[in-house]
Amino acid sequence: MNNKITLLISAIVVVILIIAAVIAYNYLKDKTDPLTDQQTPSDTLNNSTKDRVADFTVMDNNGNMVNLSDFFGQPIVLNFWASWCPPCKDEMPAFNKIYGEYKDNVAFLMVDLTDGQRETTEDGKAYVSKQGYTFPVYFDTKKEGSKAYTINSIPQTYFIDKDGTLVKSFLGGINEKTIRQYVELISQN
Repeated sequence: MNNKITLLISAIVVVILIIAAVIAYNYLKDKTDPLTDQQTPSDTLNNSTKDRVADFTVMDNNGNMVNLSDFFGQPIVLNFWASWCPPCKDEMPAFNKIYGEYKDNVAFLMVDLTDGQRETTEDGKAYVSKQGYTFPVYFDTKKEGSKAYTINSIPQTYFIDKDGTLVKSFLGGINEKTIRQYVELISQN
């Protein structure tokens, strides 16, 4: 009889822990992305609390220092990635395709998170060259971008309007349809 009671109490404790974990996850998810999955792209522009994006400096392919704010005045797609990251690699062809279509109207900042060990500037350049990608690549050699955006996991993508205001952000890989949807949205303003 005591074994049955102990087993029942253990099962109840496990269920309570699972429920608490689900509640905590949903609470934290809503805190990190103020836009729910049920909002449409047009809903995001009507939010009364728009977030201004943080500025930072990265190095371009030629070794010149570039600020995110240099691109204000045009819509911006900001993506943090690394060549060792499988989800980053999965979304790169879609970014490259859409960049080819929108490069005259939208700034694409594909920021390689270079730490000098796991990811170097040379690794990033070699990967992009081998794949034949044409989008501009920037290197976060001083970790300014990763600090400004508190990057703990990649890929992360930000869609920014021409005024430098965050429209939508994504943690994790995204598909071509989603990229296109938000590029079109930020291009309309």
